Amino acid sequence: MNPVPETDVTLRRATAPDARPAADVWLRSFAAALPTVVSPRSADDVRDHFRNVVVPLREVWVADAGEGGGVVGLMVLNGDLLSQLYLDPDWRGRGLGDRFVELAKERSPEGLHLWTFQVNKPAHRFYERHGFVAVEFTDGSTNEEREPDVRYVWEPES
Repeated sequence: MNPVPETDVTLRRATAPDARPAADVWLRSFAAALPTVVSPRSADDVRDHFRNVVVPLREVWVADAGEGGGVVGLMVLNGDLLSQLYLDPDWRGRGLGDRFVELAKERSPEGLHLWTFQVNKPAHRFYERHGFVAVEFTDGSTNEEREPDVRYVWEPES
């Protein structure tokens, strides 16, 4: 485990210099959480995509552990789509994902939706614990990984 306490981690908007460390978190997290899913992009392609598209064109938030750890998580919002939420594997289970979801709900109080792979059962449990409901299952023919996925929706209580 990283020696930096979770309470010392800051959630902040990403800036251009965060693109590479955020992409590296994405790569480590994807490999650890989804070992059976083949990414259609090379590591260099992922880094280029973060530098040229994700960070400059999306609402990207990072979990910054400062000098003790740097970027250890990221969340990408695109309107009411929570398009990405990835944590460095060493930082899972320490409350950062909960903080990101709370932030996403604050940023999109009318509701959110997201996609996750059907094989990612820990993600299903995580999102369901946060009030998301599975509303659609696909065969994966429309995602670049060609992996069956599920769409989750969160709507605020009336």
